[in-house]
Amino acid sequence: MAMKDYSDEFKADAVALYESPPGATYKSIAADLGVNRASLREWVLRDRERRGVTAAAGKSAARPREAAPSADPDERVRQLEARVAELEASERKLATERDILRQAAKYFAGETNW
Repeated sequence: MAMKDYSDEFKADAVALYESPPGATYKSIAADLGVNRASLREWVLRDRERRGVTAAAGKSAARPREAAPSADPDERVRQLEARVAELEASERKLATERDILRQAAKYFAGETNW
């Protein structure tokens, strides 16, 4: 199998896509992008090394479960803040996916001779 040469921009986008959602896995993101899982992992580790982020501070593997509504107003505020953070991460993931798809569409439209 021939090795593919991906642009730095594509690699950065792939790393951003992996980092944005809390529950993303190398396998799922690599399958979505059509790249090797090991390549994606290498790109993420290189990016973290470049930024000086340790593996423990990187990304948590498990998404916290929502607790039952609490009567304590402070606890409810904390739950809502956690939900907002989760939704913002989801929005970042969707925006990154959209941008990658737009770039891919531009690239492939340039290759066709229509």
